[in-house]
Amino acid sequence: MYHRNPTYGCIEVVCGSMFSGKTEELLRRVRRAQIARQKVQVFKPVIDNRYSVDHVQSHNSNKVPSRPVEKARDILKYVEDNTRIVGIDEAQFFDDSVVEVAQKLAYRGIRVIVAGLDMDFRGQPFGPMPKLLAVAEDVTKLSAVCVVCGNPASRSQRISAIGGGPGTPAAGEVNRIAVGAAEMYEARCRFCHEPDVVIANTMTALTSESGGEGTAKQRKEQAE
Repeated sequence: MYHRNPTYGCIEVVCGSMFSGKTEELLRRVRRAQIARQKVQVFKPVIDNRYSVDHVQSHNSNKVPSRPVEKARDILKYVEDNTRIVGIDEAQFFDDSVVEVAQKLAYRGIRVIVAGLDMDFRGQPFGPMPKLLAVAEDVTKLSAVCVVCGNPASRSQRISAIGGGPGTPAAGEVNRIAVGAAEMYEARCRFCHEPDVVIANTMTALTSESGGEGTAKQRKEQAE
């Protein structure tokens, strides 16, 4: 690990699946900066209100004050002149402008620590995370524990059929963004990950609500 000059701006990305400790690692780095008496500001997307509206909080209930923002570009308006560290949690929920924001802050000499899911529940790259990984000076990928086999888990298994994401999904579709915790997700390894299960469950739920007919297999094929 190299030592950073206090005026040296950079981007650090902490990524992984649900329950891998991403936010916990973000909070750890933030606290170390606070111990060093560096000015820290933490931001998160406004839709992430699982535990608190104005705090970033891990699944272990550790937390720090944060400012919720609707758009990534709003972060630039709120960063104060003497801020040395900017933390951004749940970055996958922002659009690609978060990459530009992180770059601008880094060029201003600010250390930017970004945490987020690198893959969605289907196992596909999530939102702006691939671009953030590409421009970062430092990348940490964490793993959870697969609830099925106990091996390292790199993927997030959606276990709730219809999640609480923004907007209403069309028939046969599932919201890609669904903010939740243990009631909605499990950590799974590559081999225990079943991304199509939630789609089949969604089709079953939608058909049941509408009184439609057809086998689960047929509904799953229609969804795909």
